[in-house]
Amino acid sequence: MAIISEVEEESSSSRPTMLPFRATFDSSNPLGFLEKVFDFLGEQSDFLKKPKVEDEIAAAVRAAKEKLMKAEKKKAEKESVKTAEKESVKPVEKKAEKETVKSSVAASSAEPMEVEKPKEEEKKKGSGPIVPNKGNGTDLENYSWVQTLQEVTVNIPVPSGTKARSVVCEIKKNRLKVGIKGQDPIIDGELSRSVKPDDCYWNIEDQKVISILLTKHDQMEWWKCCVKGEPEIDTQKVEPESSKLGDLDPETRQTVEKMMFDQRQKQMGLPTSDELQKQEILKKFMSEHPEMDFSNAKFN
Repeated sequence: MAIISEVEEESSSSRPTMLPFRATFDSSNPLGFLEKVFDFLGEQSDFLKKPKVEDEIAAAVRAAKEKLMKAEKKKAEKESVKTAEKESVKPVEKKAEKETVKSSVAASSAEPMEVEKPKEEEKKKGSGPIVPNKGNGTDLENYSWVQTLQEVTVNIPVPSGTKARSVVCEIKKNRLKVGIKGQDPIIDGELSRSVKPDDCYWNIEDQKVISILLTKHDQMEWWKCCVKGEPEIDTQKVEPESSKLGDLDPETRQTVEKMMFDQRQKQMGLPTSDELQKQEILKKFMSEHPEMDFSNAKFN
């Protein structure tokens, strides 16, 4: 028995230390959670010191997205099978309902119509979000729209020969109004999400299509519709573009690279990009004011 306990002690002592990771996930700030993860990795491992760590992280993100898309595809297939099975049973249920109505209500000829009307109305209305078009948007009667994570593009067909001076286009943070002068607006409503008006613009292509580019304020979510009140798409069926670091737009790529740089700086005990920027501002201020004494000043 003594020998067994000694072996157990030796084997247990040779095991790697498992350190707990504690962080609270806030869905409104996923990058904050990732920063905590990278802080933990930097403190407890040499993972962030690898020369190609950005590529490995980008590959992990792609793999996670592919796994999620496969799971959603399987879920959609199961739902379509269930829907098909329900539809195949419906004709039998209808016959049974008609028979019970005829046998139980012989004195009134209006009741069978009252029973069937709600079902017909439900079929006409439909329910649930619609499948997005190839551009992850919707093709509507008067216009169509597509989107990426960063922007929304709205295309509005107009009579051939229409010139830019005949177009009325007002783009506000939460509202869009577009039309032809002297006519009712083609679009006039509240946007699904807010945009950056200064980064939005429009033009008329071949004098027959008004094209509007809307830059999203929040570039980490998909829009369900362009203008509130229009049919909504199923964002779970959106097909995102490639997630390689090199394919990201400059602003998003800069954010990712900044986060990685800050993690390395923290690991080496050096100032982050924000701290370096503050130091540069202080140096500039000191050089512009040589008459001031900064000998006793303390900078973090």
